[in-house]
Amino acid sequence: MATTQLTASSISGTGFASFEGLRSTGIVKVAYLKQNNRSFRRLVVKAATTVAPKYTSLKPLGDRVLVKIKIAEEKTAGGILLPVSAQSKPNGGEVVAVGEGHSAGKIKVDISVKTGAQVIYSKYAGTEVEFNGSKHLILKEDDIVGVFETDDVKELQPLNDRVLIKVAEAEEQTAGGLLLTEASKEKPSIGTIVAVGPGPLDEEGNRKPLPVSSGNTVLYSKYAGNEFKGADGSDYIVLRASDVMAVLS
Repeated sequence: MATTQLTASSISGTGFASFEGLRSTGIVKVAYLKQNNRSFRRLVVKAATTVAPKYTSLKPLGDRVLVKIKIAEEKTAGGILLPVSAQSKPNGGEVVAVGEGHSAGKIKVDISVKTGAQVIYSKYAGTEVEFNGSKHLILKEDDIVGVFETDDVKELQPLNDRVLIKVAEAEEQTAGGLLLTEASKEKPSIGTIVAVGPGPLDEEGNRKPLPVSSGNTVLYSKYAGNEFKGADGSDYIVLRASDVMAVLS
């Protein structure tokens, strides 16, 4: 993937109001570097690799999957146009091709997702490719968070060692009864498991069951996983079972 380095001062004249506006579009990522004991930020612009029209087929290899990216919504349900900064970054799409699989010990394991499946994948995973006039992503199967048949995240089926958690609502007041403002509410890291994946593969190709199950109320690592908003307005998070620290009862 081609990259171009920018400095913060070179943003002026690009048509973007600020560095934060530029970053929110997904056009740039921030790399934090350290040199001579000083930390500073560098912008890296990433552009999709374009496949020439003469190539009509793209076959992923190994445990890789080709996903056609779902286009971000440009309007609200009421028809109001959204600015680029307000459009939700797509992190889902349709599987259009899969690799031949990978080895687990002496066992050959096929890709667990099939063509046509609607999937959600980790943010910033994979390599973006312009192919057949559409944006695609080539990523490893392990970067796929889960498979869903509807647009409601609570119906998501996690893959491998991942779990889907409905996040508990933030406390509205302190232990002493003081009401909290939105800004002062602590980000919750407690929730109820809605669904679990089949577990990771061992060296013999067998699935190892996860140590948690649906219905468990758990404490999880605060900055892990991928967050989603459900159709019911509730917050959900998908993370690896290893990021679950304890079961509460």
